Amino acid sequence: MARVAIVTGGTRGIGKAISIGLRDAGNQVAANYGGNDEAAAKFTEETGIAAFKWDVSNHEACLAGVATVQEQIGPVDILVNNAGITRDGTLMKMSHEDWQAVIDTNLGSCFNMSKAVFAGMRDRNFGRIVNIGSINGQAGQYGQVNYAAAKSGIHGFTKALAQEGARFGITVNAIAPGYIDTDMVAAVPPNVLEKIVARIPIGRLGHAEEIARGVLFLTGDDGGFVTGSTMSINGGQHMY
Repeated sequence: MARVAIVTGGTRGIGKAISIGLRDAGNQVAANYGGNDEAAAKFTEETGIAAFKWDVSNHEACLAGVATVQEQIGPVDILVNNAGITRDGTLMKMSHEDWQAVIDTNLGSCFNMSKAVFAGMRDRNFGRIVNIGSINGQAGQYGQVNYAAAKSGIHGFTKALAQEGARFGITVNAIAPGYIDTDMVAAVPPNVLEKIVARIPIGRLGHAEEIARGVLFLTGDDGGFVTGSTMSINGGQHMY
C-alpha cells in the first residue's frame, strides 16, 4: 500500500538513502532539507523525489512544512526524523550557541516534527515514526557532549512516545547507526578514521543503504509489532 512519508535531512547522506528506499518500496516521499539548495535540486533531478525546505529546529516552520506536504501530496503516514548537525568541541571550548544548535536541530526536531504529524496519525489509526539516533548517543564520544546528549535524548524520546502511540496504531522506533560512509564521516582525518574502523569488528564503515533497509522494516506492515525499540546498526562496534 502506498503511503506518504517525510524524511528530514532527506536529500543527502543517510537521509538520501532512506528517501530512495522508501520511494522504491512504493511510498510517496517528501524529502526535507535545511539549507543546501543546489544539493536538493540535484537530488530531485536524480530521483524524482520532491524536496521541501524548512528549518526543523523551528517549531512553527515544521508545522507549516508538514501542512504544505499534506496539501501537495497527502496525509503523512511515515515520519523519519533523520536531520542532524555536528558542532564538535570539548566542553571547555564549546560555546553555548554550539550546544544549543545541536540540541535544537538533532533532538528538538524530533518533537517539532512528531507534534506536526501525530494527531493525524492518531485519527487514522496508523503511523510509523523512526528517529535516527547514533552509536555516540549510546556510548558517548569525546568532544561531542552536545551531539551525544541530543542523540541519547532521541532514544528516551522514542520509548516515551511509543507508549503514547501504541493504542492508536502508531509505532515509534529508533535506529542507532555506527560509522557510515557519508560526507560527514569522510571529513574525519584519515589517521583518525583508520582508528575508528579498527574498532569495528566487521572491519569496515557501514553503508547508508544498510540504515535505509532498517527503516524500511520498521515502517512497513511487517514491523507493526515493533515499537519503543532501538535498532543498532554498527558492525558490532557497540553491543549492549
